[in-house]
Amino acid sequence: MPNDDLTVKQYPVNPKLGRHMVTDRRSLAYRRHYTGDPIKPAEWAPKIPVLDQEDLLAQGIRTSEMFHGVQDVDALGSCTANAATAVLSVLLDADACKTAGLDVTDPVAAERFAISLYADATQCDDWLDQQWPSDDCGSSGLGVAKALHARGLIDQYGHATTAEELCMLLQTGPVLMGTPWYQAWFEPATPNALLDDITGWQDSPLAGGHEVAVIALEDVHQDRTGALDYARTILRVRNSWNAGWGDAGCFRMSLAIYQALRGAVDLVQPRIDTNAR
Repeated sequence: MPNDDLTVKQYPVNPKLGRHMVTDRRSLAYRRHYTGDPIKPAEWAPKIPVLDQEDLLAQGIRTSEMFHGVQDVDALGSCTANAATAVLSVLLDADACKTAGLDVTDPVAAERFAISLYADATQCDDWLDQQWPSDDCGSSGLGVAKALHARGLIDQYGHATTAEELCMLLQTGPVLMGTPWYQAWFEPATPNALLDDITGWQDSPLAGGHEVAVIALEDVHQDRTGALDYARTILRVRNSWNAGWGDAGCFRMSLAIYQALRGAVDLVQPRIDTNAR
């Protein structure tokens, strides 16, 4: 059913990438504006190991056993749910994770949880013509936040639309980031996996859309006026392509990259009342 409040940009879906950009003007009206509070480094540690949305069969994950009438697949464009599972493991304590069915000690069990959440997210993205498990159709950060809320795992979710708002959200918890993904970014150039160090990434082909979990504001710098120095303020981001990718499954990027791509990036923060301000 068409929804005039939604703005949708679809990207090609493949086994590494499955994010579509969806914004809802009703939801964005409640974003938390930056009011000038101090911005400090912050770090949030997911309780689950780094997940892998590829090589599912090698991990012992058979989608035919998870869903009726579905064939086994070796990979899914389930990045939204993988990122959301990492964020959820920060928000919930160990007992609450167990109650939710999220085993934080077993990466295979956690990946199965993410695949199940992916199915819910595609249902919440009701603008889609297809849904998983019948079709690997991708989903959105908004859709997976709605799925977490529908399961009763979060109380609310908020948005950011500026670098300063993103940094303020990171003071209280991790953030889901949906971004265009460039071909050059598949292989970080340096051991610390800083996307800024990849020469000419802007001119490389656009591979699709990707959802990741921003888990740290590692370095914060201001210029002479006290404004954020975007090029020197660094985010650490959890990916879902196994712990051998990048820096132990993570990469880093400056706020300058966010600024360059801001119009094509969406930021959603799942929250529990006790973790929100």
